[in-house]
Amino acid sequence: MDKNISSRDGTSLAYESAGRGATIVLVSGAMSTGGTVAPLAARLSEGFRVVVYDRRGRGGSGDTAPYAVEREVEDLAALIEAVGGAAALYGVSSGGALALRAAASGLPVHHVAVYETPYAMSSDALEERARYTERLTAALAEGRRGDAVELFLRLTGLGEDVIQGARQSPMWAGMESIAPSLAYDDAVMGDGSVPRGLLASVRVPVLSIAGDASPAWMREAARAIAQSVPRGTCRTLGGQTHMVEPDVLAPVLAEFFRG
Repeated sequence: MDKNISSRDGTSLAYESAGRGATIVLVSGAMSTGGTVAPLAARLSEGFRVVVYDRRGRGGSGDTAPYAVEREVEDLAALIEAVGGAAALYGVSSGGALALRAAASGLPVHHVAVYETPYAMSSDALEERARYTERLTAALAEGRRGDAVELFLRLTGLGEDVIQGARQSPMWAGMESIAPSLAYDDAVMGDGSVPRGLLASVRVPVLSIAGDASPAWMREAARAIAQSVPRGTCRTLGGQTHMVEPDVLAPVLAEFFRG
């Protein structure tokens, strides 16, 4: 990231932009930095000005206690102001929930696209989210960052063998370094249910996307988002999982943002 701005509370935010045209800000999800969405940014920058940034508490951005979801909305407000005063938003996973919150709060956003925002679609899933929140809070309070990362990886459905393999990998130290931000994504997701009241206040066009190779509940959540906003559309991408291929996603986003 080659540029920095200050958010309303003084937190330094690292960002970069590429391309020319209408501005799109990409919002990453949990355990991610702006670099995670850089491959998508490269493809979209052929027709748009694309901005990627490190959310607070990760990458090159700073952090300021106490955390509140409203601070992350203010971060997006500061970023949008810095890059021209209006933008479209694309959010992946829990970053989608943040993008939708930002639009609902009245930021100068004219389109929002989200990919597989993981709202819980059953009572069992809501109970699992509640247990995750409780255990994550305890692990971070006790400084057990590795345990916090494990909790998140289990929530995503990874098996124990894969998780223990990840613990032995070179990437583990980096994952532990941003583990405290897991609490931020957890807060952005609320209790995990579809926030229908909040979504009803999003007045701009919303495109909610899921992959047809992802679990069925992901597609159900994508449909619920599209049905809960006044101007929603749902798309399913063939052969795609939660780790969506930028070459498949970028043309769909470009068509929506041009519309």
